[in-house]
Amino acid sequence: MASERKFVSENIRRVLLKEFLMKEVSRAGFGGLQVQRGPNGTRVELTTERPGLVIGPHGQTIKALTAAIKNDFNFENPFIEVVEVENANLNAQIMAEKLAFSLERGWHFRRAGHSTVRRIMDSGARGCHIILAGKLTGQRHRTEKFKEGYIKFCGEPSEVFITRGFAVAKLKMGVIGVTVEIMDRDSKLPADISVASKTEAAELLPDMFKAEQTQAAEPVEKSVEKEAV
Repeated sequence: MASERKFVSENIRRVLLKEFLMKEVSRAGFGGLQVQRGPNGTRVELTTERPGLVIGPHGQTIKALTAAIKNDFNFENPFIEVVEVENANLNAQIMAEKLAFSLERGWHFRRAGHSTVRRIMDSGARGCHIILAGKLTGQRHRTEKFKEGYIKFCGEPSEVFITRGFAVAKLKMGVIGVTVEIMDRDSKLPADISVASKTEAAELLPDMFKAEQTQAAEPVEKSVEKEAV
């Protein structure tokens, strides 16, 4: 098999694994998945809002998931590590799932969208962008966007500082795609400039400040010598 086909088949297998785990641990709040292959086996890092539901009583649920990953997806010696989300309101995938669930319960899309944006921004996010696409109010497809704060749409900052989540809300009119983008509160953009104080600059650049002090002291010493003569 060519190397290109190996990469494609490996990515397809990981996408299928992600869809399987999203369905299986939906009650626990699926927050993300990372698969790392090592010499001793495959490490699957599963981020959830409630890890106890993933582990199950006496570890039965996680054992069943491990067996399914090994038999159905052909991963060698898989090991699942469950990680709890620090702040669920800043996880894009979890917020997308919650927004889709709110729409399925009958919430109006504007109320659900503004409520989710306010919840994310109150948790300390720098920016939030929500896209709802589907049959929101009638037979015709339409797209509604909710945005607050600072958000990047392209370039390296968009890939580094923004996390994205996607979920689907199944309604009688049809399905609605829910996309949530959250900009990290600790993100530092190239345009962000902070002016350091003189003491901080002296600690960062001690040699430069020493040279300036010596240059400032030289004229004073020469004037003192002229007066003495």
